[in-house]
Amino acid sequence: MKVPSPLRSSRFRWFFTGRTLSFLGSSMAPVALAFAVLDITGSPASLGIVLAARSIPMAALMLVGGVISDRFSRSTVLVVSNSLTGLSQGLAATLLITGNAEVWSLAVIEAVNGVVVAFTFPAMQSVIPMVVDRDDLQQTNAILSFSRQGMFVIGPSLAGLFVVTIGSGWAIAVDGASYVVSAFCMSRLHLRAVERTDPSSMVADLREGWGVFVSMQWVWVVVSAFGVLNMIHAGVIFTLGPVIAKDTIGEGAWGAVLSAESVGFLVTTLVLMRVRLRYPLRAGMLGMASLALPMLALGAAPQTLVLATLMFLAGVGTEIFGIGWSTAMHENVPNELQSRLWSYDAFGSFVAIPIGQLLAGPLAAAFDARTVAVVAGALYAVVALAALLSPDVRRLRHEAEAVSPPRADADETSAP
Repeated sequence: MKVPSPLRSSRFRWFFTGRTLSFLGSSMAPVALAFAVLDITGSPASLGIVLAARSIPMAALMLVGGVISDRFSRSTVLVVSNSLTGLSQGLAATLLITGNAEVWSLAVIEAVNGVVVAFTFPAMQSVIPMVVDRDDLQQTNAILSFSRQGMFVIGPSLAGLFVVTIGSGWAIAVDGASYVVSAFCMSRLHLRAVERTDPSSMVADLREGWGVFVSMQWVWVVVSAFGVLNMIHAGVIFTLGPVIAKDTIGEGAWGAVLSAESVGFLVTTLVLMRVRLRYPLRAGMLGMASLALPMLALGAAPQTLVLATLMFLAGVGTEIFGIGWSTAMHENVPNELQSRLWSYDAFGSFVAIPIGQLLAGPLAAAFDARTVAVVAGALYAVVALAALLSPDVRRLRHEAEAVSPPRADADETSAP
């Protein structure tokens, strides 16, 4: 069997390994944390508070994280951030395993994790064009997505098994350990900082990134749509989903439903390793609309087989968008601006997540969780399809206006 081109690079293999291991743990953490909080309080509102404690600092500091990742070695940023995540999750696991966890302590730990993610996300995304050649970008994103979704097939189901057997804390412990190992792998990249022609302030860097962001209609339209989509998704799937599942299909079945979504991711990724998306955002936003289906079913008919089937289809659609979006960003954004554009993307996409998490509980108390899920699912489909009203979103081609990043074999071995 022929080895895919990206995997021939030792630098990419270290990145791939570290990223995959961290996703194994992080795919377990949301399920374990959700049921841990529900076991402590039984309150959807408390779960929303803990989840929002992570999302708020993540969104607030994402732009700073992008500037830092464009100023310094991205591999160094990843080593530090992964190490801190490993330590914080280790503390959360200890509190849960010993029975000393409280909502406020978990919220504080999640807030620390949110700060760290603000630096991890833009650095992780912007490393990719530095470790592979431009011609391999879609295949690389497909390979990375395949590994990520593979972990998200295993992780939620494994977390559900942990929850009903030895407890949520042990799933969080696996998450912490995976980040420690990932930090070691990222230390092997030895990427130097992107060369800068003129010194500038952080404010000037932010302004430069903003100028590029608003100049690309396809970027800000999609990011704006995802500000609403992610708010709905976080409120329904991550906050109300475990609540509805606990009263209907059960915790273990909910983990299996989430895993079914990742199976859809995996199947689609295998296809996209060979098939190029000619109009990646057109196909992607149509695909995103499919995520409304499991939300509607969660409210109308929460049955394991129905939910699993619809989550599989949602995984197919979401993966089409994910690979298309990453490839479009990597092709069309200059390397020296990659982290900042990814941070603007993340900020716009994530800023409203805490709103969804905090509102889900009160709305469920006022109108019933299942009713909220149905209404939210319908709104989700409308917003996803509305993004296609932009000509730039519909017409962006895979090969158009790409900016070549430095080759993977460039001399980038010295750290700053």
